[in-house]
Amino acid sequence: MVLDLFVIGLMIALNPLPIMAFVLVVSAPGGVWKGLAFILAWLGCLVVVIALVLLVTGGQPPPPRSPPSTAGLAVRLVIGIGLVAYAEHRRRRRPAADAARTSGESPSGSAEEPSALTRMDRTSAWSAAGLGVLLQPWGMVAAAAATVLQADLSHGATYLALIGFCLLATSTLLAMELYMVFAQERAARALTGMRAWLSDHKDPAIVLGCLVLGVWLAARSLYELTR
Repeated sequence: MVLDLFVIGLMIALNPLPIMAFVLVVSAPGGVWKGLAFILAWLGCLVVVIALVLLVTGGQPPPPRSPPSTAGLAVRLVIGIGLVAYAEHRRRRRPAADAARTSGESPSGSAEEPSALTRMDRTSAWSAAGLGVLLQPWGMVAAAAATVLQADLSHGATYLALIGFCLLATSTLLAMELYMVFAQERAARALTGMRAWLSDHKDPAIVLGCLVLGVWLAARSLYELTR
């Protein structure tokens, strides 16, 4: 369970779409507070999902080969296959997107940048919190929930693993928030540059992340189901 949660948490932390949105949030007026609202909502979603799973299981993993255990592995297998299929769909869509970009759009999406910044200037902390919920990579979170079915709360290490997963999945956002707190002007320039880079490279990053996690989940689930 611990290794699976580590891989899932890492893929969530490196997902470029929430990172790009968070940069816009913290770059807006009052961005530090809006960023904090985003992080709290993001982290709250992870905690609620884990708590609901533990509430259902009572903090005790289902016996091996039991229907709940098999169902959890089957769910992880389906999610893994779905992530691989999504990665392939996104990869096939890239040529058309690249053609559209070269025919009339700026590669870095700079035409949309002022409009996005203007909209973000008008958002409140509550709106930023809503973004933290909407931009959660829910497929990956569902995989984490299926993995948490195996959690055994009678061991103290389980608590550390669950806390570590939540912190790892939020680590990129926390790092950017702290950077803005302690070096706001320098952080704003660096994060804006990073967002421009991600805008050009987000599709390969999403494809790679979904493919890696999908293959991992599918392989692990098949192994557990067939051993």
